[in-house]
Amino acid sequence: MAGRMVGGSAALAALVRPASAPDPAVGHRLLPVAPELTGLLPHRGLRRGSTVAVTVGQPRRSGGTSLVLALLAEASRAGSWCAVVGVPTFGAGAAAEAGIALDRLALVPHPGPEWPTVVAALIDGVDVVVTAVPHTVSAPVADRLAARARQRGCVLVPYGRWTGADVTLQVVRGVWEGLGAGRGRLRRREVTVSARGRGAAARPKEITMWLPGDGLTRVVPPAASAVPAATAGPRPGGFTVVGSG
Repeated sequence: MAGRMVGGSAALAALVRPASAPDPAVGHRLLPVAPELTGLLPHRGLRRGSTVAVTVGQPRRSGGTSLVLALLAEASRAGSWCAVVGVPTFGAGAAAEAGIALDRLALVPHPGPEWPTVVAALIDGVDVVVTAVPHTVSAPVADRLAARARQRGCVLVPYGRWTGADVTLQVVRGVWEGLGAGRGRLRRREVTVSARGRGAAARPKEITMWLPGDGLTRVVPPAASAVPAATAGPRPGGFTVVGSG
């Protein structure tokens, strides 16, 4: 089943609970993430009410979409509803391969000028809302959406430049595996993901991990990572973490 394409306020209203309704998940403040990503998040999961931005590197196709898929997969498997707004290239097939439940995925590829209204409506009733950040978004609008997410217990995941996020994730390096001398097939990508933020996430971190096409995200063992030995050190679980201090 493909993810639900949502258009118009009536369709959104059918997905979200009334604003006055109690949040049934209020007692479960953390949504799970893949074990490989726990070291990047201060609470080792997606804390309800938080804003976790995924910035787009240069070139634009830098692995950000793969990181979003990996970020959503475990929460979706555990029963959470997810929504993706303003990302027309976000494919239901890739989402399914990553382990995202398509019957709990809402897609709004073209929100148009009502983008803030669409995102706000989804925040009211969806556990995780991923949204591309329009170039025209103002700081007051961004602040209001983040405040609404805190109030409603939703995890807001801006995809693009976003000031004031609790945690900002970015793929800073990526190398594909599988191509030989002019031939072969892309199988997986070794990426280095950085995390920075505020409060409990103020200390910068990096991990090197695989984002393979079969949906099995794995941390790269230290021996396979190209992280300089002077700044890297093994941590429990057999992966490499780089950070200050």
